[in-house]
Amino acid sequence: MVAQKGTVRVSVAMISYNGAEFLRGQVESVLEQLGQEDELVVSDDGSTDGTTDILQEYQSLDGRVRLLSGPRQGIKKNVQHVLQETRGRYIFLADQDDVWLPGKVERVLKAFETSKAAVVIHDAKVFAGAENDPQILMESFFAFRRAKAGVLKNIIKNSYIGCCMAFRRELLSTILPIPEGIEMHDQWIGILGDYHAGKSCFLSEPLLLYRRHEDNNSAMSHYGMVRMIRNRMVFVFHFVRRALCKGACDSRLLSL
Repeated sequence: MVAQKGTVRVSVAMISYNGAEFLRGQVESVLEQLGQEDELVVSDDGSTDGTTDILQEYQSLDGRVRLLSGPRQGIKKNVQHVLQETRGRYIFLADQDDVWLPGKVERVLKAFETSKAAVVIHDAKVFAGAENDPQILMESFFAFRRAKAGVLKNIIKNSYIGCCMAFRRELLSTILPIPEGIEMHDQWIGILGDYHAGKSCFLSEPLLLYRRHEDNNSAMSHYGMVRMIRNRMVFVFHFVRRALCKGACDSRLLSL
């Protein structure tokens, strides 16, 4: 019997593309923390390096794993695709090449319970090398980003990093569809959660090893000023439009 949306406790939403080199370590670190009522949903966007073979293997061995074929229209569309297919009350975002530290799931679920927040984001250690012998490059990603909640703060300088985020299922109707023009889906999810639900919870505990390698080093650096200004203007445009639309929809519902 297929579980209905919202009846699963935790959905881990992961996208993949040519991630075979580090994928097994991440999948194992996720599955070790999931209960039998949880799921790992992976949307692969056309990998050619054996990634899908690895994921098909896990899917055949573990009923909690579901492999989807991505839309092949870029990262944001693939994220949207996997989020639409989740069934959990709590949705955790995951990258294909990081490592979840023990206790991450239960600590985040406890934070949801105690804080009543719509979004929970935790700290991470930045590392390189093998997960069983990591070279720690940075003890706190929060310290690097000066992370804290707040709509304006995170429009100016984003604190939200998807691999460290989880959110309540109720937020899906607000964040989807993800606008094509924005730069980062994680910033979009975090700020809309802050704005509409009124609260995000920032945990100072590092609950993940955030892998840095040659394919993602650019994410640790800043864009040029022109691009930064453009990105913020585009984000604000879509944010205001979605906020106004959501507000109008909520008003209509209240009047019924």
